[in-house]
Amino acid sequence: MRANGITYDTGFIRDGLSSRPHFDPEIVGQELRIIRDDLHCTAVRIVGGDPDRLELAATYAADLGLEVWFSPYPLEQTTAQMIELFLDCAERAERIRRRGAEVVFVTGAELSLMNSGFLPGESLDERVAALTVPGALPELVGEVGARVNTFLGAAVPLVRAHFGGRITYAAVPLERVDWTPFDIVSLDLYRSAEVAGQFADGVRDLVAQGKPVAVTEFGAASFRGAGDLGARGLEIVEYGPGPIRLRGAYLRDEAGQAAYLRELLELFDDSGIDSAFVFLFALYDMPHRPDGDPRDDLDLASYGIVKVLDRAGHTHPGLEWEPKLAFAAVADHYGSTARADVE
Repeated sequence: MRANGITYDTGFIRDGLSSRPHFDPEIVGQELRIIRDDLHCTAVRIVGGDPDRLELAATYAADLGLEVWFSPYPLEQTTAQMIELFLDCAERAERIRRRGAEVVFVTGAELSLMNSGFLPGESLDERVAALTVPGALPELVGEVGARVNTFLGAAVPLVRAHFGGRITYAAVPLERVDWTPFDIVSLDLYRSAEVAGQFADGVRDLVAQGKPVAVTEFGAASFRGAGDLGARGLEIVEYGPGPIRLRGAYLRDEAGQAAYLRELLELFDDSGIDSAFVFLFALYDMPHRPDGDPRDDLDLASYGIVKVLDRAGHTHPGLEWEPKLAFAAVADHYGSTARADVE
């Protein structure tokens, strides 16, 4: 792959609340340096809902020489609010690009699932439920594709008026995006048990279309059987409104998470994918709590390749997390491809 990447969360914002309430610029800088030096990433997708945080993290990443995918991530916003967010962020991304950094602007992500107006339902759960109604999917796919493409068709020219670099959108396959206005085809691709048999061929079909293809999300949670669920690993969490506890007792399987990432990274390399972004470095509101009630160990549902702690860790003093086995798997793969490029 041209760009070996990971997603870095600056805080997802829903109903005015951030999934990362504590955002220390010094820690952000340390973590991005670890992403470059320890994980051997050449690119980072900076996601979140706060433009100030996005710009700060993206600037740090650019100063480290990382390719930056500037990715505002609206949740439960109106189309007008999304446009306002994108234009604000496009101006910020352009400032960084003009300093000499390689910057790609991501015009939102999974809009049909994460925001109302594209699918039936006022919440993510309701929208996902609408997709599972027997016989409803073919008609809904046509409708959601038309609505998403209409919105993106209006948004992209506005973004281009403020941003001079490459532009993409992080889609889910059901959205059937028209990629004509974009420079890169980008999809969030999770291999689940339902699609495992067709997954590899589907990836190769995407590459065969001609435009560079990026996988903007892929990964697995840390409990046994999470790989079979793909993107649905967070369904084992009770919310109210943020994550509270797990819905039951689950077994930790860091080896399974690591194997899932290793297998998909090898597939993406072999298939000609341009860029891939492991989802993700850390989910800061889902800490590892090994003592007490097993349902309190939210890290089991986390897609993070580090486990967030309620105290300082040992591997990197001052940082409140420890690497999982998935961290080593990603570092080994990206490190080996970097060495192969040099040779």
